[in-house]
Amino acid sequence: MFLRTVWNVTIDMNSRLFPVVKRSLSVSGRESVRDLASKDGELRVFLVAGEVSGDIIASRFMNSLKRLSPIPVRFAGVGGLMMSRQGLNSLFPMEDIAVMGIWELLPHLSMFKLRLKETIESALTFRPHVVLTVDSKGFSFRFLKKLRARYGEERLASPQHFHYVAPSFWAWRGGEARLKGLSEFVDHMFCILPFEAEVCRSNGLAATFVGHPTLEDALELKINKCIVNEWKVQGDGEKFRKNYGISSESTIISLLPGSRLQEVTRMLSIFSRTMELLKNAFSELTAVIHVAPNTHVEEYISKAVHEWPVSVVLVPGGSPCMRYNSFSMEKSSIARALGLVSTASLCLKLIPPTILVWT
Repeated sequence: MFLRTVWNVTIDMNSRLFPVVKRSLSVSGRESVRDLASKDGELRVFLVAGEVSGDIIASRFMNSLKRLSPIPVRFAGVGGLMMSRQGLNSLFPMEDIAVMGIWELLPHLSMFKLRLKETIESALTFRPHVVLTVDSKGFSFRFLKKLRARYGEERLASPQHFHYVAPSFWAWRGGEARLKGLSEFVDHMFCILPFEAEVCRSNGLAATFVGHPTLEDALELKINKCIVNEWKVQGDGEKFRKNYGISSESTIISLLPGSRLQEVTRMLSIFSRTMELLKNAFSELTAVIHVAPNTHVEEYISKAVHEWPVSVVLVPGGSPCMRYNSFSMEKSSIARALGLVSTASLCLKLIPPTILVWT
């Protein structure tokens, strides 16, 4: 019943999202964006994603837009591995703008400003019909605001500005007030929680609920036959063991240290000490680390685990099916962050204890 609901929401999400884009492409200046793109022989879309979750969302958007657009689509902007697989040649490594909070931003402030300037100049040169930013509001909103100002200074017609994933205004007191100014540089907000769209609209910001990205994992799981009986997720643990040469007698602990380098460097040392404490409690212990599709994170983890006290298997990120294959054989799991709660909660019936670690 649950996944039947997922299928309906996923289908409904796609049917909601692209009509919104289609309508919005018809209201820019005297000529619609659709007409301008038809004259140019292509639809130019400039995208910005600053972290792994945004990279995944944007890559799915790119894939769907290429299939649904009646004219060729060309992409430019900033993204990661998943977006590159959909044809994006990123302006610079996405990791350069993946910073958390003011204290972690300060040491990278000069780089942040440089990348912001480069992104604005690249967008102006690309002459997009549409600009889409995904999450990473610290960078995204500065970029959209400055880009619109530049178009105004040069008296050029501004492209349509979309932002995917509304800021968590509901998480702090007075957060709704911060929505009022966004309409100056955001033309439409794509919301992933149902109540967000109404609140955005009540504050003068056009918005549409398009569904939560986690639900889209179900489609890939179904394609890769990780779903049986239309509702139960069932990975292939034995296949995973054989592929990675893991003994059937080994106790498996899955580790999800995060997707940003800053959080991974903090958490991996904690996980290493945890494995040191646990290794004598089991006759054979294997740590399975799920590595986010982030170049800096991949390099850091690959080097760090050489000194670990237990056997380590690194699982490349980006594949829900592989993730469930590993989860189906694990006896416990340590998840890194609150952002992974939704993924872990889907696996509660497959994995007995799950520990959420937050620093």
